[in-house]
Amino acid sequence: MLSTFYYTSQENLMFAEQRTQLSIYANDHVKHLKSLHHYFPNRDKYPRSDEYKSAIYDIERIKIFSTLENNHVNFDKEIYRVGSKIHFVKYLNDYYLGATYLFIEIDEDRQWHIDTILRIMGFGTIGLLILAIFGHFFVRLFLKPMKASVDLLDNFIKDTTHELNTPISAILANVEMMDRTKMLEKNIKRIDRINIAAKTISHLYQDLTFLSLGHNRTSNDEWIDIKALIIDRVEYFSVLSNSKHITCNLDLENSKLFIDPVKIARVIDNLISNAIKYNRRKGTIKIVLRENYFSIKDTGIGMKSNEINAIFERYSRFNSTEGGFGIGLNIVKSIADEYNIHIVASSTLGEGTEFKVNFPKGNSNAKNS
Repeated sequence: MLSTFYYTSQENLMFAEQRTQLSIYANDHVKHLKSLHHYFPNRDKYPRSDEYKSAIYDIERIKIFSTLENNHVNFDKEIYRVGSKIHFVKYLNDYYLGATYLFIEIDEDRQWHIDTILRIMGFGTIGLLILAIFGHFFVRLFLKPMKASVDLLDNFIKDTTHELNTPISAILANVEMMDRTKMLEKNIKRIDRINIAAKTISHLYQDLTFLSLGHNRTSNDEWIDIKALIIDRVEYFSVLSNSKHITCNLDLENSKLFIDPVKIARVIDNLISNAIKYNRRKGTIKIVLRENYFSIKDTGIGMKSNEINAIFERYSRFNSTEGGFGIGLNIVKSIADEYNIHIVASSTLGEGTEFKVNFPKGNSNAKNS
């Protein structure tokens, strides 16, 4: 808006400056026309000039004579641009040679245009820089309370998850140390419920810790025995699977992967946990391990085909009654992307879901360098 206004004002200034010079040319040309008119027909050569071109028209706006290079004339404007030329129109009170209108034509000097554009660009750049500086200042000023609130919430979550570790670990340790042979049956069931609840909270704690601190953690990659890790994690979740009378079938071959042990444990834990959460009672979980992949398949509620692409997004959940915060599979996907691990999810509504985790080709030092 300002640049357009400035350009228009500079154009008008150019026309004003040209009008003065063109008016001088017009007055000079009128003198030559007067002389020609007075001595006509003894003198019949139309006056010309090296500084300008000209043309004369009668009262009916019919051309009498013209040396104009651009003959697109406008009788309604005093001065105007036509192509690369500038025309100036003078109305003649004395009809020399029958002329009523005199047109003076000169070449337009476009230097004013170049200078104006350069000034607009220069002032525009300076203006944008000033706006950017003020914008950055005000954005920081307005967002400061929000940032403080986010930082406070983030620190609260980190502190809370950290404080959860000690009581959860104590509960799990004491449950494992209890002598069940001396307990009544009803007390054993109660202990199992405590164990299930503690392990559920522990699993959620591990996810929250990884989510809030994992991106700052340096990876310590090493060769991991995937078979031994799967057996260990299945045993860990056995109390949860037993509570739903879920049978876990293992078909495991030897396989090793060069990866951070904490991260591959999060992948396996979240896939097994989901297979238990979304399985039906007395269902089954089949875990297959081969040299270059492993798969976990359940007989649970399944998903619609249009939901599969969204399952790895943070806070997405299979349904509103099962599961936690919807962060587990997002963590799985982030770790898989880091190590070039390809995960294929397939599901049939009402029949179950399968996740196949394909290790990188070569199955060694898979992480991006």
